[in-house]
Amino acid sequence: MNRNFINVILGGFGGSQGPAAEIEGEQVAIDAGGVASALNDADSVIIVPGYGMAVAQAQTAVSDLVRKLRAAGKTVRFGIHPVAGRLPGHMNVLLAEAKVPYDIVLEMDEINDDFATTDVVIVIGSNDIVNPAAEEDPNSPIAGMPVLKVWEAKQVFVSKRGQGTGYSGIENPLFFKENTRMFYGDARDSLNTLLPLID
Repeated sequence: MNRNFINVILGGFGGSQGPAAEIEGEQVAIDAGGVASALNDADSVIIVPGYGMAVAQAQTAVSDLVRKLRAAGKTVRFGIHPVAGRLPGHMNVLLAEAKVPYDIVLEMDEINDDFATTDVVIVIGSNDIVNPAAEEDPNSPIAGMPVLKVWEAKQVFVSKRGQGTGYSGIENPLFFKENTRMFYGDARDSLNTLLPLID
């Protein structure tokens, strides 16, 4: 039982038949002002937290952002992957501690069909669980792994410390998609910079 939970899950994948697909394009960065502008214009927002949120201890800043967005009349929900974090329920516990309303925290199966009609998705410290290669690249080491389909939203902002890969060590094509922008930096610091810019 000492194996990491995501390692157990990913252990069922990775029987690739050939080389993974080459990723084209480049990662495009955005600043807090650009993210705030999109959020201020949005009607619907989904937040996808991952282990990076826990490491940065950003859950209180996330909760503050949710309060501001909801006060502005926006629909805000969370999409939780079953292996997000270091153990099952990790994200749920952190969000509950930060006083995020339970009824807006949804599991992957409950929210996955809603990304296509969502204005903005904010990915906070997640990588493998939002990797489209799981669905689009049969040769990917994570081919067939269930993922949150964040790339179907109109705009995706990824809060991430740097350009590194996730736990699996594979590149994420999400970060190179035309509707994705990278919001680099410590998640808590980035969100605290963003908060005053939300109308």
